[in-house]
Amino acid sequence: MPAAITREELFDPAFREEVGRLSIVARRVARGGRPAEQRSRDLGSGIEFRDFRPYSPGDDIRSIDWNIYRRLGRVFLRLFEEMEDLPVYLAVDLSESLFLETPPRARAGLRAAFALASIALRQHDRVGIFPFGDDLAVALRPVSGRGRDLRVAEVLAGLEPRGRTDFRRSFRRFAAQGLREGLLVVISDFFDPAGIEAVREALGAQRHRLLLAPLWRASDRDPALTGDIELVDCETGAAEEVSVTPAVLERVRDAHDRFHGELIALARRRGAGLLRLDVDREVVPQLAELFAGGRYEA
Repeated sequence: MPAAITREELFDPAFREEVGRLSIVARRVARGGRPAEQRSRDLGSGIEFRDFRPYSPGDDIRSIDWNIYRRLGRVFLRLFEEMEDLPVYLAVDLSESLFLETPPRARAGLRAAFALASIALRQHDRVGIFPFGDDLAVALRPVSGRGRDLRVAEVLAGLEPRGRTDFRRSFRRFAAQGLREGLLVVISDFFDPAGIEAVREALGAQRHRLLLAPLWRASDRDPALTGDIELVDCETGAAEEVSVTPAVLERVRDAHDRFHGELIALARRRGAGLLRLDVDREVVPQLAELFAGGRYEA
């Protein structure tokens, strides 16, 4: 199969200019990161005042608030918020079914991944790329720095189809990486042969904050099919003959709506973001709907 996207498409100046207006803001990031632009759970020697606490032997005397000592005769420390990086882990579904249509869904998924990577790198956050299908791979270990955009584009443009979709296996492999807590972005059509239960189980076990980005087309709910046809599973090759009637089409719509309802319920239970990406529309305007006021709070 041909590549879903080229490095030049990702580096399109107009696309990058649109992405440059967006930012990711974390409510809190896990301790242990690098100095950056996100608020850490740690309180220490940052620049933004947060609280006081009583002095304990061994504390840094440079943090003592001498004004309080002069007024009250008691020794308190001034605590400041540490500003650290937010690790952003991009799990991009590259199962074979995402490469078959025109244009392929994988193309929109990779553009969304590059947009989010560019936003994070601009903020000095770390970005890692984890393509998955029948299993998950580490295409790029978490890196940071504004100059890494080209490297990210090269990695994304070089990714190839990865067989059938297997959420359970893929995200067991992801959890085994032991990565610092961050934002896990899952870009996928979320169609697993094992059903939505496999998706719930795989993502429910993750300790990271989640952003779910389902890739969809209007034809998923309203396929332009009539008469007697043979449906072939593009990943397994299994075939089934179907007579398309109004009743069958209504069942397709019902199944689609139930499926999307399950994704919404999963996002609500996990406090996750959810952004449906219509693969036939430009990606950045859709991301802007998630980034209210130009920023997304993870």
